[in-house]
Amino acid sequence: MKSQLHLSMKANSLVIMAGGASSRMKKSLVNIPLNDQTRRIAEKAHKSLIPLGKDKTPLLIQLIRNAQKAGYQKIYLITAPENSSFKTILAGYPDLFSISDFELHYAIQVVPKERTKPLGTADAVLQAMKQYPVLQEQSFTLCNGDNLYSTKSLALLLQAFPAAHAMISYARSGLQFSEERIARFALLKHDSNGYLTGILEKPTPTERKTFADPEGEVFVSMNLFRFSGKLIQPYLENCPIHPGRLEKEIPVALSNLVQEQPQSVWTIKVNENVPDLTSANDIARFD
Repeated sequence: MKSQLHLSMKANSLVIMAGGASSRMKKSLVNIPLNDQTRRIAEKAHKSLIPLGKDKTPLLIQLIRNAQKAGYQKIYLITAPENSSFKTILAGYPDLFSISDFELHYAIQVVPKERTKPLGTADAVLQAMKQYPVLQEQSFTLCNGDNLYSTKSLALLLQAFPAAHAMISYARSGLQFSEERIARFALLKHDSNGYLTGILEKPTPTERKTFADPEGEVFVSMNLFRFSGKLIQPYLENCPIHPGRLEKEIPVALSNLVQEQPQSVWTIKVNENVPDLTSANDIARFD
């Protein structure tokens, strides 16, 4: 086994991807009963800003609070250029900024002139790294802005690992999602030592069976990673465009990485649910 790479606490940065168009959420709002404020925000703003639960706290605010409790002091929020709603809503939660040494930065994913939509998640992270070169030199945690990761899972990625990169590998049995939704996620394969050996996005039922471990458990990526900026950057830059979705996607970059560099991604198995906001039906799950 490789020697441990001890992660410096100076690298306690979390990059949150919140620049998507939330198109699936917006399309599913038609038949969902919502109050006027929630519907207005859901129709116009990013889904991570939708008021949730009895106290109407957006998922993004809950996620940032969990990250702070886990030990993150620097957050880089990747948004679209039209990000005024993020700044307005975040300003309404002064407790986020009352913590000593906490920093919040905005990275903008610019759409290429020849396209009508962003170039994908791998491109989003690469643009953030170029706007904040410190991310090219340090390790950082990366996650989605529409998944509510636990403080426990976020904290696990601030530990030391026997590899340059790491990720949380979620047991299917702990995720409270339908098989239909699981089919849209990426499945993971590990070797007996815990290193990632394969990642398959949107698998068929037959493919899902081949990814089960000896006990029959299937492990899923919920896009919670720890990357060495310097070592992941070439794979983000050289990530091919998916022929169907026409985007550069992190699972493809990660797959290329483990093929070229075996035992470069350490996996941490976790059995818990990850509340998320894929469609309007998910809003009620937070009540």
